[in-house]
Amino acid sequence: MSTTERSPFPYKLIATDLDGTLLRSDETVSERTRAALTAATQAGAAHIVVTGRAVPWTRHILDDLGYRGLAVCGQGAQVYHAGEHRLLTSVTLDRQLAGLALSKIEAEVGPLALAASRDGLDGEVLVGPGYTVQEGPLPVVAFEDIAELWSAPLNKVYIQHPRLDDDHLARIARQVVGSLVDVVMAGAGVVELLPLGLSKATGLSLAARRLGCRAADTIAFGDMPNDIPMFGWAQHGVAMANAHDELKAVAHEITASNEDDGIAVVLEQLMP
Repeated sequence: MSTTERSPFPYKLIATDLDGTLLRSDETVSERTRAALTAATQAGAAHIVVTGRAVPWTRHILDDLGYRGLAVCGQGAQVYHAGEHRLLTSVTLDRQLAGLALSKIEAEVGPLALAASRDGLDGEVLVGPGYTVQEGPLPVVAFEDIAELWSAPLNKVYIQHPRLDDDHLARIARQVVGSLVDVVMAGAGVVELLPLGLSKATGLSLAARRLGCRAADTIAFGDMPNDIPMFGWAQHGVAMANAHDELKAVAHEITASNEDDGIAVVLEQLMP
C-alpha cells in the first residue's frame, strides 16, 4: 500500500466505501473492479477502504480481497491494519452522553429499537427487541436488558423507529441531539449515533497521514449520506448511480452503480 513520489495515476489515494460502492449486493467485488484497483495501485496509488462497518464486520471482506493495508472502519472510529490484524486507533462513544441523547430523541418521537457496536477487534454487535437487522452472514448478539447495552465500551449506537423512515428519523435526531452526538444515515435501516465530531473524514485523514497522502491526493467513492464528510475532505468525490440524493448533490461526479462496476469505470478512464 505504499505510494511513489511520482505517479502516472493522477491520485495517490483511492478511498472506497464498501456497501453499495465497492461491494455488489452479494457482498463480492467484481473481477473488473479488482483488476482496475490492481492497475491503479501498480501505477502508484494506494487503495484504502473506508466503511461504516466496525472491524469485526469488515475483516472477512478484506481477507477475501487479499487486502493488506489500512482500513477506516466504524464511520471513522477505527483505523485497522488488515495485514497485521490490529487496531491502530479507536474512538469510543461516551455512554453517558449516548444515554442522554437516546432519552431526548425518545421524548420527541417515542420508543426506539436499539442496537450497538462494541469496541475492539472482536467487538460484538448487540441487537435489542424490535431492531431489524438486514439478512446476511454478519453475527449479532441479542439483548433484552438495556443495561447490557452500556456494560462495555461502544463505537456507536443504532436506532430504528416503528413508523418514521430513515431520513426523517435522522433529521429529527440531528435537530434534537446534534450538540451531544453526531447522527448519520448510513444505509437502509441504519441510523447511527456517533461521538461528536467523528466522521469518515476524520478517520480517513488519520490513515492518509500514515500513508503520506493528503486530501489533495485523494479520490473517494461512496453511496450514502455518511460519505458526505469524506467527499468534503477529498479532492474528488464520486457518487455511485445508486447513491442517496444527498450524496449525489455534493459529488463532483456520478458513475455507474455498484452492480455495474462504477469504480472500475472511473479508474479505467484515469489510467494513463
